Amino acid sequence: MSDCTHDCSSCGEDCPSRTGEPMDFTEKLSPGSSVKKVIGIVSGKGGVGKSMVTSLLACATMREGYKTAILDGDITGPSIPKAFGAKINLVGNADGLILPHTTACGIDIVSVNLMLSNETDPVIWRGPVLGGVIKQFWGETLWRGIDYMFIDMPPGTGDVPLTIFQSIPLDGIVIVASPQELVGMIVEKAANMARMMNIPILGIVENMSYVKCPHCGEEIRIFGESHIQEIAMQYHIPVLARIPMDPDLARACDEGRIEFVENDYMKDAMQVIMHC
Repeated sequence: MSDCTHDCSSCGEDCPSRTGEPMDFTEKLSPGSSVKKVIGIVSGKGGVGKSMVTSLLACATMREGYKTAILDGDITGPSIPKAFGAKINLVGNADGLILPHTTACGIDIVSVNLMLSNETDPVIWRGPVLGGVIKQFWGETLWRGIDYMFIDMPPGTGDVPLTIFQSIPLDGIVIVASPQELVGMIVEKAANMARMMNIPILGIVENMSYVKCPHCGEEIRIFGESHIQEIAMQYHIPVLARIPMDPDLARACDEGRIEFVENDYMKDAMQVIMHC
C-alpha cells in the first residue's frame, strides 16, 4: 500500500508483508485479449541477432498455422518493424486499447517504432518509463486469439528485462548468443537471471555460427570454434539452432521481407517450443 506505515499490528490489509507470500507483479491482459503461450527471446549482450531469431521463430510458428504475435520489448533499439516492412503507425480503438499492426502474413506486432513520427528518432527514456511502456504493450493492447507471442527483449539483465520477467507470465525463454568465447560468460549471466526468476530456459540459439562457402559448401567458422555446446551441457538445455551468416537472410531483413524467406533454421527449436 502507498500509505503503509510498516506497522502490521495496526493494519488489516492482506498484503505480502502479513501473509508471507511473494508479491505478484504480473500485469493482466486487456478485456477481450487472449494469449496462450509467451516466449521471451533474450541475450546477455547486444548485436548477436536476437531480433532476427525472434522474427524467424515467429515466422516458423505462423507457418505451422498458429496465430502469432511479436511484442517488441527492445524499446530503445526496436528493429522488428524493419524486418517485417511495417511502417504504419499504431492506432487505438474506442476503449483506448492499442491495436497491433498485422503483417502481410498475419503476424501481430507492437513496437515503439510504430508510434514515432520518424523511425530513426531516438527513444531517450529512463528505466521506469521504459518499463511502463512494456506493461502498456502487454496489458493495454488488444491481443486477439494469440497462440504464441514472442517478446524481443532488450539485451542484458537491467530494468527492462526485469520488468518483463516480473510483469508478463513467460512460459520460457530462448537465449541467443554468438560463438565467441567471451559470450559464454555473458550467456551464463542471462541463464542465471532466468533461473533466479524461475523462468524455464527452453534452449540456446547460436547466431553467426559459420559461413558456408558458396563454391564447395565448407563451413568456415569466422569466430573460431563454438562454446555453446559446453554451456548447454552445463545448464542441461538443448542447442535449438545454429544459424549461419546468411547474406540472403540479412538482405530480407533490410528489405522488410523476413516473413517471405523460407528456411529450416528453426526446425529443432519449433519442436521444443510446441511442447513448452
